[in-house]
Amino acid sequence: MRLIGYARVSTNAQDTDMQLRALRRAGVRTIVQEKGSSVGQRPELHRLLGRIEPGARIVVYKLDRVARSLKDLLGILERLEAAGAGFQSLTEPIDTATPAGRLMLQMLGAVAEFERSLIRERSVAGQVAALRRGVAWGRPRVLTEEQEAEAWALILLGWSQSEVARRYGISIGPVRRIMDIQMGRKRAKPMPVLGKYLQ
Repeated sequence: MRLIGYARVSTNAQDTDMQLRALRRAGVRTIVQEKGSSVGQRPELHRLLGRIEPGARIVVYKLDRVARSLKDLLGILERLEAAGAGFQSLTEPIDTATPAGRLMLQMLGAVAEFERSLIRERSVAGQVAALRRGVAWGRPRVLTEEQEAEAWALILLGWSQSEVARRYGISIGPVRRIMDIQMGRKRAKPMPVLGKYLQ
């Protein structure tokens, strides 16, 4: 199995010596080095992931040298799995070649899913509480309901979207929204067409 090390430091003031020594003690001879923040692009890592061969294994000193979050780590591991490659951290019990390492990955995946469900639950609870307080969601309306009904009537009479927008001094976006709703392309309660506008 070909071992490929990946070492990264966050600033130019740091160096990778400690990581390099640990990787070489683990038998890694090919090492990719990168200097840059974990929130940056990490071009060397992405180049490595793009050319990794089946049967190879990426080895890192610590997980925070390769990933900026649990979601990021799982994404990297998914790419390696799709390529038929493995992953190992020297200081954490993550090694896709061992049963214990694979179990740890499954646990991390479960934790990530639990975290996502909590975020969704908190988001929905926050929206419900806001609605109960009378907080309006989405962009504010630029036309009243009566103006929207009139605009729709004008469209039915043959006015173009641009002409309707100019009549009310608005952009064309709200006019398209009215058309989308009335034609069933957006979920909303269709407005009644006021007869007086069509007379």
